[in-house]
Amino acid sequence: MKPKKTILDIALMKQSGEKISILTAYDYPFAQLMDQAGIDVILVGDSVATVFSGHENTLPVTMDEMIYHTRPVVRAAKHALVVADMPFMSYQIDLADARRNAGRLIKEAGAQAVKLEGGQNIAATIAAITEIDIPVMAHIGLTPQSIHRMGGFKVQGRQDAQAAQLMADAKAVEAAGAFAVVLEGIPAHLAAQVTAALSIPTIGIGAGAGCDGQVLVIHDILGLCDKYSPKFVKRFADVQQIISDGIGEYISEVKSGAFPTAEHSFK
Repeated sequence: MKPKKTILDIALMKQSGEKISILTAYDYPFAQLMDQAGIDVILVGDSVATVFSGHENTLPVTMDEMIYHTRPVVRAAKHALVVADMPFMSYQIDLADARRNAGRLIKEAGAQAVKLEGGQNIAATIAAITEIDIPVMAHIGLTPQSIHRMGGFKVQGRQDAQAAQLMADAKAVEAAGAFAVVLEGIPAHLAAQVTAALSIPTIGIGAGAGCDGQVLVIHDILGLCDKYSPKFVKRFADVQQIISDGIGEYISEVKSGAFPTAEHSFK
């Protein structure tokens, strides 16, 4: 039986050159499928707000909702490391609040680590959380909780000043104690430079192949979310049509009386 992955295993993967695979999950069935397939890390992302709850962005999701969605993922993940996103305003108010909410995701939800967005501006928060032995995955570049400041979902780091700031952010979160950092929506060459400059693993999403690992949203790679289609998403399967066909056939058989038959009935 394969052992449960830890943050130490993730660190060793960077050192050995083995790429790290990460997908999001928000429920037991998807998490179980991922875990059985051999995924390294399952991220219970605040993207649950958009692909599961139908919001336009990630800002509305609450701590209670993140705890609710993390619990079944933890129950399903026998081998994968489970990381839970800290939602908007769960860590930005003060350090005590950030520690308390990070602790809830570990104690109440069962996650092994938390993820929060920000660079130099949030380094003290990362340090405060790691100081109480809660592992933190950082997230810099295009940070969805900052869409109003960024003017939408825009690539970050194309200008020299932005690129320099991103490098500074990456080094700041590493120094603060993050065990890994997500690089989202930045030029591939910059992501490769950041990856080479850090001792902790980098996880790319729209950041090219030079990162130590990759993360995508499960609904995106399976064709289950047609609200948007970012350039960095590859559709590995199209199950939306399969599901639609199955539902359509069910409706048709109910309407015609073809279902249920004696096979599906009790005597």
